[in-house]
Amino acid sequence: MLNYKTGLDFAKSKDKNDPIASYRELFHIPKDKNGDDIIYMTGNSLGLQPKSTHAYVEQELKDWAELGVDGHTHGKNPWLHYHELLTENMATIVGAKPIEVVMMNTLTTNLHLMMVSFYKPTSKRYKILIEGDAFPSDKYAVESQLRHHGYDDKEGLILWSPRKGEELLNYEDLETILKSHGDEIALIMIGGVNYYTGQFFDLKRITQLGHNYGCVVGFDCAHGAGNVNLDLHNSNADFAIWCSYKYLNSGPGSLAGCFVHERHAYNKTLNRFTGWWSHNKETRFNMRDDFDMLPGAEGWQLSNPPILSMAAIKASLDMFNEVGMDKLYKKSKQLTGYFEFLLKNLGEDIIRVITPSNPDERGCQLSIQVLNANKSLHNKLTEAGVISDWREPDVIRCAPVPLYNSFEDAYKLVERLKFILVKE
Repeated sequence: MLNYKTGLDFAKSKDKNDPIASYRELFHIPKDKNGDDIIYMTGNSLGLQPKSTHAYVEQELKDWAELGVDGHTHGKNPWLHYHELLTENMATIVGAKPIEVVMMNTLTTNLHLMMVSFYKPTSKRYKILIEGDAFPSDKYAVESQLRHHGYDDKEGLILWSPRKGEELLNYEDLETILKSHGDEIALIMIGGVNYYTGQFFDLKRITQLGHNYGCVVGFDCAHGAGNVNLDLHNSNADFAIWCSYKYLNSGPGSLAGCFVHERHAYNKTLNRFTGWWSHNKETRFNMRDDFDMLPGAEGWQLSNPPILSMAAIKASLDMFNEVGMDKLYKKSKQLTGYFEFLLKNLGEDIIRVITPSNPDERGCQLSIQVLNANKSLHNKLTEAGVISDWREPDVIRCAPVPLYNSFEDAYKLVERLKFILVKE
């Protein structure tokens, strides 16, 4: 464990010696009414805008204005192949091979497309296992798939829930569920990092457990991509999906990502919904050919992609590529550890961090419970110039993002929280 110290001088010294501190200046940081930087700790919900995004989007607007339809083939970044400009950097971030990754659609749309292919219920094996407190959209999606296939959405859903009085999930409980119901479960679909607690799951362990019982295994990595080392290829998961507007800073509602393990890359027998963008690139514009599936994750595309959204993603991914994931992970662990240290110094009888204390079992998000607090505490933090978020019933989520948050941000947030608590 690092030797953290209290006091502003320590925070400033850490920032001074931070090799990626300068990247903060490459983001637009919201200001308070006095013109000072807001303490922005909600990159787990919506990442800040890189200053380069404007130029990236402007380039595509310029090509559209000057070239019209010819922008597809003669633009600076020809639109016909634009999604391919994102693949290698995105694959690096999620720990995959390029053939396993594509940027397309939005998060829950991709989840449904994956379930079309990988949820294959039978009369004996049809149940779906998810977290007891999965992100609501995931729960709604899997319930609708159960109904779509003619099953009861309550009876067909198996929940992996925390033990009584606990918040975190226990792998022994998952093993117990699989021993009892493994032959009934068609799909295990878990959030790679739980949205509420911030618990980062062992994807490889869960996949191996699921595969041992004949289950297909997929992950929603919305809170993991750009935040933790997902290592998707080596996890051996069948599929994964994620959004790009949280830690990947691509803008509200921007396109999502999809991973399909390479062992499925050339499997033409997998059921799937198709469209012309999943058809062979060489003959796509012949128009009248029978469907010829693209190999890999690209083979799950449907339509030509929205270029302006992809331009915003490219601006961010180019920055990730420049920084390198190792430097991001290293700073993230130090910064989050420091933030946790300061919170615990307020008194563990007052502040409780429900996120795992082991740095390898979390990303940068810390989920905080304050004794006898309600949403009014979160509102007071907001008034004090801290942007975090509140999740019912009693959690404030804060995410010190290594690309643009500083050690001084963490220090100031805790000082403002301390001031509010003293006043109360």
